[in-house]
Amino acid sequence: MTPGLEARLRAEGLDPVEVERIVRVALAEDGETDVTSEPIFDAAQVSTADFAARADGVVSGLLVAEAVFEILGIDAVLEPRLKDGDRITAGDVLLTVTAPTVGLLRAERIALNFLTHLSGVASRTAAWEAELAGTGARVRDSRKTLPGLRQLQKWAVRCGGGVNHRMSLQDAALIKDNHVAAAGGVTAAYAAVRARYPDLHIQVEVDTLEQLEEALAAGATDVLLDNMAPETMAEAVKLNEGRATLEASGSLALGRARDVAVTGVDYLAVGGLTHSAPALDIGLDFRPAAGT
Repeated sequence: MTPGLEARLRAEGLDPVEVERIVRVALAEDGETDVTSEPIFDAAQVSTADFAARADGVVSGLLVAEAVFEILGIDAVLEPRLKDGDRITAGDVLLTVTAPTVGLLRAERIALNFLTHLSGVASRTAAWEAELAGTGARVRDSRKTLPGLRQLQKWAVRCGGGVNHRMSLQDAALIKDNHVAAAGGVTAAYAAVRARYPDLHIQVEVDTLEQLEEALAAGATDVLLDNMAPETMAEAVKLNEGRATLEASGSLALGRARDVAVTGVDYLAVGGLTHSAPALDIGLDFRPAAGT
């Protein structure tokens, strides 16, 4: 990749080496030869095409689409019309590309796969943020990401206005129900992690108000309220008295998001932002050849 694109990726919190790895994996799936395009078009033929939105949403993945062309080694002129994180409406042109026709067709599907998926994640995140507007609560992602795409999916969440949870198991501790059960209680599990990692951020998952009291007594400053009814969450907020950050989790639905948010929790944990976001409809439209 060019130094310019690498710098733009880093500015978005993306590792250019990781982005290149992901793109190369995707390109390898298509093989070395395009048996459809290569017989039809002369290698010297050049075309211009627009990546265009066919639905409203939030765009994410334009930088990755550019990386596809660069990593393929296509002699392309790339003209971004918008930037990642922008709101878009059907008909908006996102990126214009002028390149050898065969190369343009070779890159088309891979670039669109990244664009449609990541824009879908960003758009779903934006919908949650809109639903929570004015409540003080934010939507936060999880580690429920598609294998190999975590960095890109979490970036798409940021493009949509959401908040990232930990990136990996080593970034922060999350003491869940199975840890608690195997350790013999919240206090024992929390104490063990804190003793090993005195400065590490620790979040504790609780299922009941009694467990919340135990977590707070142990020193927890970040608590995940798992599968609690909104009424119980409201009680948890009162019991907490601002001592810890509270995050709601467990089968949350967009249509009921506000009911959860107004209880006073700080975050809503939504794995569906990444593991099941529908693709946003984006297409590549070739412009008519000159003289036709």
